[in-house]
This record gives sequence, C-alpha cells and structure tokens, in this order.
Amino acid sequence: MADRLPLIQIVISTTRQGRFADKPVTWLIDRIGRRDDLELEIVDLRDHPLPFYEIAVPPVRAGRDYPNELVARFGTTLDRADGYIFVTAEYNHGYPAVLKNALDHVFPELNRKPVMFVGYGNAGGARAIEQLRLVAVEMEMAPVRWAVHILPELMIGAMKADPFSVEIFAPLNDRLDTAIDDLMWWTTVLGNGRWLT
Repeated sequence: MADRLPLIQIVISTTRQGRFADKPVTWLIDRIGRRDDLELEIVDLRDHPLPFYEIAVPPVRAGRDYPNELVARFGTTLDRADGYIFVTAEYNHGYPAVLKNALDHVFPELNRKPVMFVGYGNAGGARAIEQLRLVAVEMEMAPVRWAVHILPELMIGAMKADPFSVEIFAPLNDRLDTAIDDLMWWTTVLGNGRWLT
C-alpha cells in the first residue's frame, strides 16, 4: 500500500427499486472525493447478483476457492480494497438481506480491514449499524466508532428536493469528516500490519 493511495470502497447495500441510497452515496463521493489521501470505488450490490447462500464449505474454511464466477468476481472486487464504507438502509430494525447474503459469500477478503457505516431510516439506521458491527467483528474487520446517521426528516428533504443537491446533507459534513479521518487512521495502521504478516 506504500506505493499507492489506499482504496476505500463504498458498498451500496440495498438493491430495491427507487432506493434512497444513491443520494447519500452522491454526497459521499462529493465530500470524500475532495481528499488527497485515498481513492474511492463504488461497489453496488446490484452489480453482484449473488445466488442465495448455499455453499457447502463456508468461506472461512474455503478461503478464496470460489464456487462460481459470480462469487469470484465479488470476492476479487472486495479483495482489492483497503477499507470500506457500508451505506445501509434499516429494514425492520435490521440491515438488508442482500447485504447479509453478500457478506456470507466472502471472508478472507475482509479480514483485518476497517469499515465505517452510513445508515438511514428510522433512528438513522442505528439498529442496522449495530447489527453490522457484530458481523464485521466476526469477519475479523475493525468497525470504527464513528458512523453517520441520516434521520427520516433529512431523508424526506432529500427525496423532495428537485433537483437534489448534496448540500442537503451539509449538517452531517463534520460528522462524516470525523468518521473518515478515523477510517483512514485505521486503514493506514491495519494496512501496515497486513503488510508485515
């Protein structure tokens, strides 16, 4: 990682029609894209239509021995990142099933890498993020303390805006900046650690 900028992937974790996620992702690209200490890549789960998880040997044991081309493409995509931002909706006090299914297909690709969360929905996606933190730890990731929570009133404003402007999310800029600073610290430290092993 020393000879290149760290790659941070923004994972869009919902595939539903008319999803809200594209609005905060546009804001994240605008805000984080101004930094000179990282590169960004979007990983949209719409582009990775994985089958429902039914693999006989779990990825924790199979490693990168992928069962099919779809899983291989998803795994190698995640493998190249140094850190992640999961943008998640909250569905019924939890995170989207499509994200759980995707995460269940991989394991070593995510190990010893940091992740931060941007959530939206009731309670700003806090309950979905709380569950994702537990899953991240099980996958040997390092979830950072700071997260961004987009509450329903801000969501409504963003959905009604025509045209949409990233300035709608300006009240969250400081929190995002703090979270990204934290993510980048962990990205550097864990990246150096992975290089040593």
